[in-house]
Amino acid sequence: MPLADDLKGKGRPFPGGNFIVKIQPMPQEVTLGLIKPDGLKKSLTGNILTKLSEAKLIIVGAKVTRPSRELAEEHYQHLKEKPFFGEIIDYIQGKVHGHPYDRILALVYMGDNAIEKVRKIVGATNPEEAEPTTIRGAYGRILTTGIFENVVHASSDSKDAEREVKLWFSPDELVNDLFPTKDNSPNNHKIRSWA
Repeated sequence: MPLADDLKGKGRPFPGGNFIVKIQPMPQEVTLGLIKPDGLKKSLTGNILTKLSEAKLIIVGAKVTRPSRELAEEHYQHLKEKPFFGEIIDYIQGKVHGHPYDRILALVYMGDNAIEKVRKIVGATNPEEAEPTTIRGAYGRILTTGIFENVVHASSDSKDAEREVKLWFSPDELVNDLFPTKDNSPNNHKIRSWA
């Protein structure tokens, strides 16, 4: 009986002279998406989720949260030296928009080419440079202070995606085990954290 070899090993013979090929599943890519306070204030949550659904990805985590200053600063650590750092922290914390818009909707998507697919739908960081059919092109704007009120955040690459997912979600808030974890179980109370 003929055998088909894949990259990792041998296929198994199939009765009747046919063969099957062993295919190693590709790891699923994950990405973080945030609907920012301006997206919530403008009641765009449904529109944004509908647009993101075009990527045909799986949602493995979702929550509404009020980001602390520490979380906001860690999220935007790459902008720490920029003169607008304080303003962007106030923006993501919802201080620009006030209560009840001092929150965000955090989402984790999983699937093939998740990062690229979501970033294509989200559009360029600068809303004026984003294609009009993208989320930022359709709904974003630039404030008179120069801050991009661009409605959503999307991870830029796999390294940022892992860092951001771990920052915004604990392992038990996700329906899939995406990254290695460790057991932090004081007094027989099971608590998992990122390894």
